[in-house]
Amino acid sequence: MGKLIATTQATVDGVIDPVGEWVQPDGDHGIHSFERQAKSSGMVLGRKTYQGLAAYWPGKSGHWAEMVNSIPKYVGSNTLSGSLEWNATLLEGDLQESIPKLKSQTPGDLFMHGSGEFAYALAERGLVDQYEIYLNPIVWGEGNLHVLGDRGTIRLQLEDVKRFDSGVVLLTYLPAS
Repeated sequence: MGKLIATTQATVDGVIDPVGEWVQPDGDHGIHSFERQAKSSGMVLGRKTYQGLAAYWPGKSGHWAEMVNSIPKYVGSNTLSGSLEWNATLLEGDLQESIPKLKSQTPGDLFMHGSGEFAYALAERGLVDQYEIYLNPIVWGEGNLHVLGDRGTIRLQLEDVKRFDSGVVLLTYLPAS
């Protein structure tokens, strides 16, 4: 049974959006991130993140695009229905049931991308097994979307710190007991 790992890129001042304007997924931390995602059993996404990524990635090329486009995606949504495009499946039922069922059916880890309502809903229910925050060496100075979307308090305990030559630091947290 795999873990559900919430992963995000953030600036030193905690901004996570708009990632495309400041994140540099190259160098050693990009290689590390790519290898982890490529070995995973899939991506878990909320509706907004799914729709944003599905509008961006299918038209791209290169090794990142090939990996992201081919990997299975599992989408949590209260508004979408039916079949989804872009190698995606809609999670059915309550998160308390659908996420543990998904984790039990997948051999490897699942990576949850995004940090809004869906991410907070998973965290609040104790469904996230690990948090990985790639802290980028930049102060963006603007933006109002932060890790877990400013919804409430989620206590974490530091598990590991990994420093990359690029200056990015990977902070790994577990839910606090």
